[in-house]
Amino acid sequence: MSERDPDAQLLEQIGRQDPAAVRSLVARKLPRLLALATRMLGDRMEAEDVAQEVFVRIWKQASRWREGEAKFDTWIHRVALNLCYDRLRGRREEPRDELPEEADPAPLPEAGLEARAQDQRVRDALAALPARQREALVLNYYQEMSNIDAAALMGISVDALESLLARARRNLRAQLAGSGLSKDKS
Repeated sequence: MSERDPDAQLLEQIGRQDPAAVRSLVARKLPRLLALATRMLGDRMEAEDVAQEVFVRIWKQASRWREGEAKFDTWIHRVALNLCYDRLRGRREEPRDELPEEADPAPLPEAGLEARAQDQRVRDALAALPARQREALVLNYYQEMSNIDAAALMGISVDALESLLARARRNLRAQLAGSGLSKDKS
């Protein structure tokens, strides 16, 4: 018999409309969902909208969730990814001239400026990857999912995931080399 899903009890409580259980689940899951959506979308505000929509869906559907059909963590990651893809498709339909830059009121030391510039180059390179390659990287590296879990979430074999990861790393390395950031250590 398999282990009980670690979120099953909270979902049962949420299914009974327990606000304390929702707060507990949000505290447990929000940081990873925000990280996932931010990496996929490159926009923190949109990521917050995605995370909010995920929790609204949990609230509405918790009473119908059945333990054993799917791991809850896998389900919420799939919901978040689907919402990210919906937003990315919407961007293609409604092109924008420029994304607003984030304002930072505090002056940064030179090292901080370089770190921010480097982080931006990595975000830009990640955003330029094909969607499936970006998804594989985000799940594997930023969400720290195993290859088996990431492949299952993406609906592909582990070999296909590893192939996507290899192509994504090559593409990322090439883009970063073009920006003067890559120090090939593979």
